Amino acid sequence: MPLAALGEILRTAGAGEPEAGQLEIRGADPVLPLRYRIGTAGAASLAALGLAAARLWALRTGRRQRVAVGVRAAAVSLRSARYLRINGKPPPGPWDPLSGFYQVRGGGWISIHCNFPNHRDAALAVLGVPAERALADEAALGWDGEALEDAIHASGGCAGFVRSEEHWARHAHAQAVSAQPLIEIERIGDAPPEPLRPGDRPLSGVRVLDLTRVLAGPTCARSLAEHGADVLKITAPHLPDSGAVEIDTGIGKLSAHLDLRTAKAAEILCGLVRDADVFSQSYRPGTLGARGFSPEALAALRPGIVCVSLSAWGRTGPWRDRRGFDSIVQAVSGIAHASGDGAKPRLLPVAAIDYVSGYLMAFGAMVALERRAREGGSWLVRVALARTAKWIVDRGLVAQDAYAGLPEDLPKEELLPLFSELDAPAGRIRHLGPIVTLSETPGRWSRPPVPLGYHAAVWPPR
Repeated sequence: MPLAALGEILRTAGAGEPEAGQLEIRGADPVLPLRYRIGTAGAASLAALGLAAARLWALRTGRRQRVAVGVRAAAVSLRSARYLRINGKPPPGPWDPLSGFYQVRGGGWISIHCNFPNHRDAALAVLGVPAERALADEAALGWDGEALEDAIHASGGCAGFVRSEEHWARHAHAQAVSAQPLIEIERIGDAPPEPLRPGDRPLSGVRVLDLTRVLAGPTCARSLAEHGADVLKITAPHLPDSGAVEIDTGIGKLSAHLDLRTAKAAEILCGLVRDADVFSQSYRPGTLGARGFSPEALAALRPGIVCVSLSAWGRTGPWRDRRGFDSIVQAVSGIAHASGDGAKPRLLPVAAIDYVSGYLMAFGAMVALERRAREGGSWLVRVALARTAKWIVDRGLVAQDAYAGLPEDLPKEELLPLFSELDAPAGRIRHLGPIVTLSETPGRWSRPPVPLGYHAAVWPPR
C-alpha cells in the first residue's frame, strides 16, 4: 500500500522511480485507532522526500544512497508538536478555547477557527457575542450551518460546516478539487542551469526563504533544513503566530522580522530574494502578490528561483480564495463527520493533512531544484490542503476490527528512540527527530529553534 501511494506521488510530479534495492518502507497501517491510512500517507510522502534528497546527492557526487522509512514512525510524525518538551514539560496547547465545533440549527455542526485573534474576532462579530464560549454556542444555534460558514468567511474569519463525505462529494468545490493534481511543478521562467554548490549534504548551499505559518508550510522548510538548506523564516511582530508550536517547526531555522507593510522591509526582502534559491509561502492566494512578491515577480527578480506555494483549496473552484486550515478541511470534507461518534464530529488526533502537505511541498522543492540544476529555469510548486485530504481519503479505509482497541500512541520503548534533544533559547528541547533515513547523509538539524524575529534579516555565509 505505501509503495502504491509513493508511485502516485512520483508519477504526478514527473519524478523518477527508485532504483532496485534503494528504498525500504517498513510496516503497515493501522498504527493508531483510526479508519484512515495515515501511516501509509505519511510514509509515502516522506519516502518521496527522501528519494528526492538522494537524487540531489547523486547529482552532486555520483553516489547512490539508500532510503528507509517506517510506517509507524511516519504516522506519529503527523503530530510532531505533540511530543515537544521544553525543560521536561509540555508546552501550552495550541487551541484557543473558542476554537472547535458548534452546533447549528437543525442539529448540524460547524468548525470555527479562533486560534488567530483576527479570525476569532471576525467570527464573534458575526455571532454578535463577546468572547464567551457559552454565548457563542447559543448564538450558533440560531444559524443555518452553510449560511454561518459563508458569513464568517465574508467577515474575514474562517469556518467549515461539517459535511458527510457524500455531501462534500456533491459540492462544487469538491468537484474542483477532484480535478486538481496532487502536486504541481511548473516552469514559470527561463534561467540558465545552476549546478549545486559544493557541500557535504544534499541541500548544502541552498537558501530558503520561509514565509509560512501554522504547520504545513513550516514543516516544508524544516524538512529542507533537515537535509542541509539554510532556512530563514520571515514573519512580523503584528502577525499572529502558533505559540509553542513555532519551536517545533522552527528547528533548524534562522528567524527574522520584516513588516512588509513598509517599503524598507519590502526592499530588504527583495535583497534576500536575489540571493535565495527557494521562496516558500502559505498566505492566502494573492496576499503576497499584492505586495509585489507573486511567483512571476519573484522569477523576474531572481531568475532560477523555486517558488513553493501552499493554499487551502487549490487554484480552481468557488473556494479558491478562501482561508482554510487542516481542521477546517477535515470539517467540510467528511473526515470529521466520519471520525465522530455519531452525535458529534471529531478531528483526527493527527494533523495528517498539514504534515503530509508539508512533506509534499519539500519534495516538490527538491524536484524543482534538480530540474533547475539539469535544465535551468524558474519553477513553481503548488500544493493544496484540500487536495492532500482527498489523496489521504483515497488511500482507502482500515477495517474497524483491525483498528478497534489499538492504543492511542506507540509504546514508550518505541517512541523514545525517535526523540532528540538540544539546547535552545527557550531551554532544553526534546523533539521528534528525522523520520526518513538516508544511508550516507542522515537527516539532522544544525540550528536550534529560536524565538520569532531572533536574528537579523541577512543570509549566513555559504
